[in-house]
Amino acid sequence: MSTLRPTARTLQIACATVAAALLATGCGRSDGASADNAPAKINSGKAKGKLVMWSMGDPDKALLSLAKKFEQQNPDVKVQITAVPWDAAHDKLTTSIAGGNTPDMSLIGSTWMAEMAAMNGFQATPASFQPSVFFPGQWDTTKYKNTSYGVPFIADTSVIYYRTDITTKAGIKGAPADDWTGYLKDLKAIQATAGKQNPKLRHATHLLTGFNAWLFWLPMVWQQGGDIYDAGTKKFTFDSPAVAKALQYYSGIFKDGLSPNDKSDQGQNFQSGLIATVQQGASTGGNLHLNTPQLDSKWQTMPLPKGTQSAGLAGGSDLAVFKGAKNADAAWKFVKFLTDPKNLAAYGDATGNLPAAVQSWSEGKLNQNPKMAAFETQLKVTKAPPAITTWQQVADAIDSELEKLAYGKATVAQVEQTLQSKATSIGTGR
Repeated sequence: MSTLRPTARTLQIACATVAAALLATGCGRSDGASADNAPAKINSGKAKGKLVMWSMGDPDKALLSLAKKFEQQNPDVKVQITAVPWDAAHDKLTTSIAGGNTPDMSLIGSTWMAEMAAMNGFQATPASFQPSVFFPGQWDTTKYKNTSYGVPFIADTSVIYYRTDITTKAGIKGAPADDWTGYLKDLKAIQATAGKQNPKLRHATHLLTGFNAWLFWLPMVWQQGGDIYDAGTKKFTFDSPAVAKALQYYSGIFKDGLSPNDKSDQGQNFQSGLIATVQQGASTGGNLHLNTPQLDSKWQTMPLPKGTQSAGLAGGSDLAVFKGAKNADAAWKFVKFLTDPKNLAAYGDATGNLPAAVQSWSEGKLNQNPKMAAFETQLKVTKAPPAITTWQQVADAIDSELEKLAYGKATVAQVEQTLQSKATSIGTGR
């Protein structure tokens, strides 16, 4: 496979409160976990009976195809998959959990895992699922209070896309520098060519402002070796040097005129040559190939720049079996089937979504595409936001304060203080 495929579902998962993942450190079940949360055991033998699953977004032909294959291997089971629009999914899921009227299993946007696990909505993951099969950051998306309540299915993370035809004219050979100091230097070199060597170019990059800007800023904190939350003390750490450094990077890119502070379409700007680089997920590459295949030879990808370490955001979606599942045994067997590396590889090849299992990248065609190499590299070092039930409120606060930075309406010190105060006031929930 020489080009990326369209992946609209990946973009839906990565954005709009559906995408990014949740972090809970460590593996397995904590010693203090209640017996009620003890992992279920998957019975031997074939799956039987009716199995009801909810899938998010548009009807998923690749998922339906895998369901048919599962039925062929388990003749006495019937899989019923219902597509639920992403914009209605959160309320539908929480309402069904609260009312005790859930399907057997569902695809769950990873930012919802902690909230719904706290509602006692999911069964704990059976011990037969091995964390080592999956990218560490993706496995962490399933966890709440050190207990796993699902299995990673679709992975997602962002990388840097760069226009090679534009960067070459800025004197950059190959990819821009892979560390923040060098990367910012290269962005300034690119900016110096705007309207000159690169007549169409307006900005070297385009950082997201407003809604979901946190998705692209939070990895900057991790890259500096810090975090925004200490799970041990259960306290927020926005008042830390790593956060300050990440805010300085974010603010400086706007101050230096390297990025517009508007909300124009990043993908379209990149496609049109108005910007030279952009941080986005796999769907951007798919859309580029779909809309402008003539540009396939003029763009490439690279992992995010590193600070004291490499880091990225683990997003995507997980498979969870509900506490009230009527056919939990068949559900867990279907989860096992879907997350088998070979089946995940086939699903990734069919949809363009990124498999959450490490082995899937050598089983399928993804590793044959040089433009996908950056995603595999990034997935190895991804992390997820705090596994707290108030995360979306905290994320909204981050978005609001980042927008002030982008518009020059607040200083780094003011934003840092405000975030610490707001997050502390919001708290960690249940």
